[in-house]
Amino acid sequence: MIQQLLKNTTFLKDYKEIQKIDKGLSFEDKYLITTNLNEKKYFARIFALEQYEGKSNEFSILQAMKSYTNKSIEPIEIGKFKDRGYMVTTYLEGLDAEEMLPSLPESAQYQIGVDAGKELLKIHNFKAPEHLESWYERKRRKHQFYIHDYKLCGIKIDQDEKIMRFIDEHLHLMKDRPNLFQHDDFHPGNLIVKDGAFAGIIDFGRYDWGDPIHEFLKIGIFTRNISIPFSIGQIKGYFQDQEPDDEFWCLYSLYLAMCIFSTVVWSLKVIPDDIETMLKKINTILEDHNYFKKMKPSWYE
Repeated sequence: MIQQLLKNTTFLKDYKEIQKIDKGLSFEDKYLITTNLNEKKYFARIFALEQYEGKSNEFSILQAMKSYTNKSIEPIEIGKFKDRGYMVTTYLEGLDAEEMLPSLPESAQYQIGVDAGKELLKIHNFKAPEHLESWYERKRRKHQFYIHDYKLCGIKIDQDEKIMRFIDEHLHLMKDRPNLFQHDDFHPGNLIVKDGAFAGIIDFGRYDWGDPIHEFLKIGIFTRNISIPFSIGQIKGYFQDQEPDDEFWCLYSLYLAMCIFSTVVWSLKVIPDDIETMLKKINTILEDHNYFKKMKPSWYE
């Protein structure tokens, strides 16, 4: 497949080195390709042809991102060969923040979070297509689907009925929330650090549209376990060094509570061998919020 890709892309024919990338959960082949011309690097993905429409949409999103940020990967080419599709983007030099943050001083972790939060605010200026259904209706329907599957899955979260009541009592907060761009996988694994500083954002494949506050639930389930200084910095950077208001924390807690049930269902379907790890993350969320008696998590306070 890589040879076919090289035939289809004239700018990659003069390659110097090809490195296969195995990191991540995506079901596609990924390659880092270095060319002889100034040793320029490209990131290539090869995927099943039935994914082509979705990848084309992602390619268009990356094109649009250039109007909002200079800290993301840029699209180069998308195409097809035989029974595969491919997409080539620029490559961001550095290492992912998940790997780098623990080795850095807390002050650096915090500053990287601040810079990431500022960049997140920029990409949230991208408005959803006008024909899109309201965020409230789409999110409520997804939640009902996950609750249905959760009740049938055989796993029971401690005090789950109490958490479901908390969600039902706060669902109205989603009404009239804005429909804006969501990276929807904004966490250290998809952020690049170079020379101890924030360098950019990668992996837009799970993008969505809706309430920008929904973006922050990744902090509660993933990021706070990697770096609390970064997590606080991301929030402070997004809100331009101001404290977020009560509405933010209410929505943050609501989305995190909803995520508990979707995480169980998703994990059983996609990464069943890691279900115990995900359940530990869920227990951490419940402890952080005292089973959602607290809106603001203990790690932030």
